[in-house]
Amino acid sequence: MNDYRHIADRLADDIAAGRLAPGERLPPQRVFARRCGIAGSTAGRVYGELVRRGLVVGEVGRGTFVRAAPAAPTGRALTEPISSAPVNLELNYPSAPGQSELLAPTLAPLLRPDVLTEALRPAAATGIRAAREAAADVLTGPGWRPAPDQFLFAGNTRQAIAAALASLVRPGGRVGVEALTYPMVKEIAARLGITLVPLLSDAEGVRPESVASAHRATPLSALYLQPTLHNPTSLTTSDERKRHLAATIVALRIPVVEDRVWSFLAGPGTPLAVHAPALTHVVDGLSKRVAPGLTVGFLVVPPHRVDAVAAAVRSGGWSAGRFALEAAVRWAGDGTVTRLVAAKRADAAHRQRILARELHGHGFRIRSDPRAYYAWWELPAPWRADTFTAAAAAHGIAVTPGPAFAVDPSRTPDAVRLALGSAAEPDLRRALRTLADVALRGRSGR
Repeated sequence: MNDYRHIADRLADDIAAGRLAPGERLPPQRVFARRCGIAGSTAGRVYGELVRRGLVVGEVGRGTFVRAAPAAPTGRALTEPISSAPVNLELNYPSAPGQSELLAPTLAPLLRPDVLTEALRPAAATGIRAAREAAADVLTGPGWRPAPDQFLFAGNTRQAIAAALASLVRPGGRVGVEALTYPMVKEIAARLGITLVPLLSDAEGVRPESVASAHRATPLSALYLQPTLHNPTSLTTSDERKRHLAATIVALRIPVVEDRVWSFLAGPGTPLAVHAPALTHVVDGLSKRVAPGLTVGFLVVPPHRVDAVAAAVRSGGWSAGRFALEAAVRWAGDGTVTRLVAAKRADAAHRQRILARELHGHGFRIRSDPRAYYAWWELPAPWRADTFTAAAAAHGIAVTPGPAFAVDPSRTPDAVRLALGSAAEPDLRRALRTLADVALRGRSGR
């Protein structure tokens, strides 16, 4: 698949050669995405990169145009310069203070030649017994302790999701998802030949009658749901709704992939798997809890599904590395994971307070949870997701446009997701203030 920067490079060459003339309007991002055979979110990144390079300018309500003047230096804004490096509010890689110092001592024993030899051997999808026990300890919560023998491991959580879906759904099958979903699931579905079916939600979560209705129309092969701190809206499904949803799932015999990657921030909570254990495949991992470089994905699957899902992990080449498993065992065993989780819960809450101070006082419609590392911003008129994303990029700020999460391409929200976990705190404050100013100027017509 083409990297968005390569596509931006080709357009930059066209501008330099005069094939795209100054003042010429680029096609809308949806049209550009269709022409190039790329995702809408990728098209948004291409346009954002061109804005960042100073080659095009986005105008609210009109579109994106090739600059009539010579390109400004990289990182210039639409009308005024910026003085600091770009701020990434698109990716979420939370890191606790002192994290590396906390992680390093546990790795030292792994570097002994005799231990390292064993740690560098290939790992099966079932991992090692110590890893299964450690993972069970990490995921244990009120009313739920997954059995170690139900664990499988993938290289990361995206691969865990792909393996679960590949084991459950044949090409051409249908998977019910929230109407706004994790963008990577859209890409996984496209690669597997799976059709995603948007389900209706309310303030309590996915509506059980929507699942039943979609299944009656054409049977669903599975569901993919994020009941806890849903990405991007931060919604957490109530326990009562989980019970009702599970009753529908059990009655219709629809297997579920429950994504709990961000659930560690929410504290004690009952997973959907408690209410439908024979049908639910739980996906979780350590990259958010510990560090993005520790890409170990957990799969907790019903006992009768272990062999099928393990086969999918193997066939996809998605097995976790033995070294990462050995490190995970040690960090779980010595309390490092627990300490990092506590630190990141405190950090997420702190960053949400910064968000509230910088944005909530302006009357913006922002959906967030005080425990989450992200927020969903429904933009004020006349802003659209694509033009606001381009304007933010022109100010050196990367955000994710709402259409990246939309399952139905005909219903694309004029919203953006703000990821709060990666930027340094001073940069986060500055970026939020800048975005507020951009949104207000667009709303007032200035």
